[in-house]
Amino acid sequence: MNKRRTLAVAALCAVAATGAYAAKKVGPFFADLFPPSKGTYQQPAGALGDKPAQPWTATTLEAAVQNKPLAGKVETRTGEIIDYSCYLQLGKHGAKHRDCAQKCLKNGQPIGLLSQDGSITLLMEEEHHPRRDGQTTFRDAAIEHAGEILEVTGTASKVNGQKALYVQGFVRK
Repeated sequence: MNKRRTLAVAALCAVAATGAYAAKKVGPFFADLFPPSKGTYQQPAGALGDKPAQPWTATTLEAAVQNKPLAGKVETRTGEIIDYSCYLQLGKHGAKHRDCAQKCLKNGQPIGLLSQDGSITLLMEEEHHPRRDGQTTFRDAAIEHAGEILEVTGTASKVNGQKALYVQGFVRK
């Protein structure tokens, strides 16, 4: 491979790894390569998460320093359930990546939500103590819906540019 082509391939790989750039600059190209297994941004395949009356549950308030968690706002966002690690490392998502994403999520990799604008949000269970103690089922629901576009409701938090959506309604009874 000549030097010019090597640089072009490297640049394309770098572009593919940055979801925001890919979605904004060459989104249709990547959307055709990685269509979701179900749903669209206009008509999601389903929904995850209960709409809470308060941003944080009692167990999160109890766990917070001086019972004051960081600011959070209840939001509903639409996006594809992704394996955060494979997306950031390889740019992979969609129906073709579903099996791999499910394996990675089953083995503890972080869960993400890929928005239409290319931004990604970390998805986590909101209930602090049940999450910590392995008493939640959100991961199972996310695994089941990997590669699908869904509406996800939870408490949004942002710290130093890192975005997370804490989802309620998945504590084992």
